[in-house]
Amino acid sequence: MTAPDSPHVSHAALSVEQLTLRAGTRTLLDGFTQHFQAGEMWCVAGPNGAGKTTLLDTLAGLSKPFAGRVEIDGVALADWSPLPLAQRRASMPQSAPDAFSASVLDIVTLNRFPHLNGWGWESDADRAAAGAALERLGLADFAARDVLSLSGGERQRVALAAVLCQAAPLLLLDEPLSHLDLHHQIDCLDVLAEWVREAGRTVLFSCHDLNLARRFATHALLLDGAGGAHAGTVRDVLTPALTSRAFGYPLILIRDGDHEALIPAPRGAAGNPPH
Repeated sequence: MTAPDSPHVSHAALSVEQLTLRAGTRTLLDGFTQHFQAGEMWCVAGPNGAGKTTLLDTLAGLSKPFAGRVEIDGVALADWSPLPLAQRRASMPQSAPDAFSASVLDIVTLNRFPHLNGWGWESDADRAAAGAALERLGLADFAARDVLSLSGGERQRVALAAVLCQAAPLLLLDEPLSHLDLHHQIDCLDVLAEWVREAGRTVLFSCHDLNLARRFATHALLLDGAGGAHAGTVRDVLTPALTSRAFGYPLILIRDGDHEALIPAPRGAAGNPPH
């Protein structure tokens, strides 16, 4: 199958088959197969060095796997042309330092490049899309600000607005909550959850806060750093037993009415992760 030239449907089908990732002699992921459905919001979790960034880069087509296959809409990533691929998936790295001075609105509008026609100039509709993305994240008043004047947290929210402005139905986000305080972490996750629900889109994001993941994600992919992975609904994957083994420290689940939270077990239990 060849990649479509001008895809316009509102959801993208992402699948991996027998995917193996390595870093030097280490196997980060071994023979992993999974289909990510429209309308799902996946948290990618795991200890430092487990391969979260490597996985997201591979799914975005920015890195090649050691073995296996990644497909979007049933077409291998290698068979996609850059422009149609950018219309189907958007990727947000952990950090993207600003190389030049520009207004926040101009920075966000740059992510409209997959949709530009003719001479490549932004239309009124493109700038309106950028303004709407800023509005979603409570950044409308920042539109005229110089991006170099922003704090780390403000710049992170602008980066997320830019990815939303790209209007791709598949988002791959590496640590989108970094540099954000709790209030803005929740606001951003609310925006992403609403964005998924609106048109059956798909989001994969890496995150270290297991409780925020349990609250907002529909599904989780837990990497153990030794080639293993658990994938499924978030409550089935981010359990005390599985997370304790992955992170090498025992976690317990506490409940208060309908609310649940994973917390570290008392210090005396640290040597005995639950099974």
